[in-house]
Amino acid sequence: MISETNDSVQGYIDNPEKQKQLYKRTLIIIVISQMFGGAGLAAGITVGALLAEQMLGTNAFAGVPAALFTLGSAGAALAVGRLSNRFGRRMGLATGFIVGGLGAIGVVLATVLNSVFLLFVSLLVYGAGTATNLQARYAGTDLATNKQRGTAVSIAMVSTTLGAVAGPNLVDVMGNLAETIGVPALAGPFILSAAAFILAGLVLFIFLRPDPFIIALKINANKKNAEPDAIPEKNQMNKKGIKAGAIIMVLSQIVMIAIMTMTPIHMGHHGHSLGAIGLVIGFHIGAMYFPSLVTGILVDKIGRPAMAIASGVILLASGVVAAIAPGDSLFFMILALVLLGIGWNFGLISGTALIVDSTEPSTRAKTQGTVDVFIALAGSSGGAMSGMVVAGSSYEMLSLAGGILSLVLIPVVIWFIGGSKGKINKEARNV
Repeated sequence: MISETNDSVQGYIDNPEKQKQLYKRTLIIIVISQMFGGAGLAAGITVGALLAEQMLGTNAFAGVPAALFTLGSAGAALAVGRLSNRFGRRMGLATGFIVGGLGAIGVVLATVLNSVFLLFVSLLVYGAGTATNLQARYAGTDLATNKQRGTAVSIAMVSTTLGAVAGPNLVDVMGNLAETIGVPALAGPFILSAAAFILAGLVLFIFLRPDPFIIALKINANKKNAEPDAIPEKNQMNKKGIKAGAIIMVLSQIVMIAIMTMTPIHMGHHGHSLGAIGLVIGFHIGAMYFPSLVTGILVDKIGRPAMAIASGVILLASGVVAAIAPGDSLFFMILALVLLGIGWNFGLISGTALIVDSTEPSTRAKTQGTVDVFIALAGSSGGAMSGMVVAGSSYEMLSLAGGILSLVLIPVVIWFIGGSKGKINKEARNV
């Protein structure tokens, strides 16, 4: 069960100033760990499809790596969420990152042994790192007020930018390093992933004390004891908020993963170098995370529904640009993937804020983990289908279909949220 001592927790329950200090300290630790986590995340995105194409000899299954590590992240998301709910964020997140690092080591071994079976198993395990990287965004919200939640999520995500952008741009460097030690060049980025994920886990395990989730639980329990006749926090509106947030993030993930997965293959077929592919993916990952600080402020200021609708519109624009862009144009590839990243960013942060608004501390981590399972499964489906769609038709058709699918966000937001934003926010102030 939860392992913080009563003495270490008690000092925070009735001391708002100490709570604020812990909130700020937690954000700093999350920022540091996410820098490493972002670098670990980038390898699978940048070279996963290329590695599969090389080892399998066909691009029909080039989407399999993305499908596998996102499928692995589904199981990991559930496990990390339950570990966090039982033992706190520190244990849940640290375990997830370290397991992901071991998966990256397995990918490197698979390329050395030329074992497709080991590659697929290792990619599943590697998914634990990607799931944990995503779940870490929740840790900053544990002690945040309703007006800070979008910003807290965004700080965790924007810090991922540094590592995530650096990772793809180190593809050539890591490839050369790999070759000097007798490892295939495409496995080089996974060497970086292994070190980065394990370092991220160690930072959280060593420094995330006292655990913000445990403190939030105790503070919430203390409030309930002080107000035994208070109206229960959970009602039908909270359930609608969870559903809305989940669907927003799931749709954003499907569209983003599908287009992103096949872009390196598309560019490779049009003569782009590995360095150029890394540059495009670097811009894409930067766009996924770098706008987060502004996005969080906008989510807190103008509302979750407006930003979710903006996500759908921007994802549509991305799909259209990718579909009509000349395949040999580096500029238009960058533009399409930047728009794809921004659209995903808007959807993820607005959806995440809705989930936090609509849950209470006692079940929050478990609910967040469950929602992230669906996000990961959505990504897995998008990754798996993307290769088949391109093999059966074209990259342009895939991009256009993804853009059109993103428009479903608009009726989802209207149907599930409608005019209820004020009610959700009013309830969330009591969490």
